[in-house]
Amino acid sequence: MKQKIVIKVSMHCSKCRTEALQVAAVAYGVNSVALHGPEKDKLMILGEGVDVACLAEELRKKLCHATIEIVEEVKEPSPPTPTPTPTPPASLTPPPQIIYCQQPPQFECYCCAEACKRVKLLY
Repeated sequence: MKQKIVIKVSMHCSKCRTEALQVAAVAYGVNSVALHGPEKDKLMILGEGVDVACLAEELRKKLCHATIEIVEEVKEPSPPTPTPTPTPPASLTPPPQIIYCQQPPQFECYCCAEACKRVKLLY
């Protein structure tokens, strides 16, 4: 489980900031450490399986004051699922067209064919 931890530390100079970053970076399970906040007085720590209480205790030993502000789980973005193409409802689809094929009548003799043309039975 990946964690995002924000700890407020009293850092008055660049030496204190360096010390805090070193203490946090050496802790078990820490992947990255960054200064956070408008005054750069917070440490943002990303890691997996970090013991936040022990980390805060170590920072208190080295720098006198440290308070845990945020501990939250970082959720990994899930891969996008392909969206199925929407099919129109069955009631809105037109009924299938029925096509009838008629073949002209076949006559065995020429005389019968001529007689049908006169009566306009052939196409």
